[in-house]
Amino acid sequence: MIGAIDWNVTSELIEGWATPNKYGLLFVSGLILGYLVMKRMFKREGIPEDQLEKLLIYVVFATIIGARLGHVFFYDWPSYREHPIDIFKVWEGGLASHGAAVAIIIALVFYSKKVSHRPIMWILDRVVIPVAIGATFIRLGNLVNHEIIGKPSDLPWAFIFNHAGMEYEINGQQVPRHPAQLYESIYYFFTFLFLLYLYWKTNARLRQGVLFGTFMIVLWFGRFMIEFVKEGQTERDHFGVLNTGQLLSIPLIIAGIVILYLGLKKKVVDEKSIS
Repeated sequence: MIGAIDWNVTSELIEGWATPNKYGLLFVSGLILGYLVMKRMFKREGIPEDQLEKLLIYVVFATIIGARLGHVFFYDWPSYREHPIDIFKVWEGGLASHGAAVAIIIALVFYSKKVSHRPIMWILDRVVIPVAIGATFIRLGNLVNHEIIGKPSDLPWAFIFNHAGMEYEINGQQVPRHPAQLYESIYYFFTFLFLLYLYWKTNARLRQGVLFGTFMIVLWFGRFMIEFVKEGQTERDHFGVLNTGQLLSIPLIIAGIVILYLGLKKKVVDEKSIS
């Protein structure tokens, strides 16, 4: 326990008020930063700004709805089945990135057909960059919420999550644990920088599928590995070799490998000819 970080930060912005809170502030900050990044990309490629505004609406709703339903059905369905009204209490926490990923892809299929009139892979290649920075801020929100915490650790940077649930106590007290949310946040930030580099400094954006495939492999592989130091979020996670987060990540990694392979086989095209 020597050198452990006593993490006593709460999500409250105003003492005694559950909302607004730091989690929501971080969530919105990630969206705003992602919007600004996407705005520069659209400007570079001469895409009308009204398409960006519509894209933001599609992605925001898909992220919230998909992440919430992913948490409900993948991680805590028995509880929500008994109390279905709790499904709508998003402010209490409980979002799953795998659910958000599926919902965003579905939303972007409609966006491509109804708004951009470009191939779905074109928009997926670009939207994953702001998604990565958004994920960075969401995990920081989990950190201030004392949720999605890591397994007990004696490392000097271990956190004592004072406001974590009683189910995480050992002998009646909270113990130092891996700050798994911080690990993920840092990893996602470097994923964001890597994708940004590929977009601006290479011809990756001119090969449909390269950026999206790279994102799927890099991000979900990192998620898979970090899950080894995270506490399980479902009952089965305490007994299986791989937890729910890892099992959900595997097909996404495989999909990324296939998409990247196919993308690399394509010839570099003039971005003005993409339609």
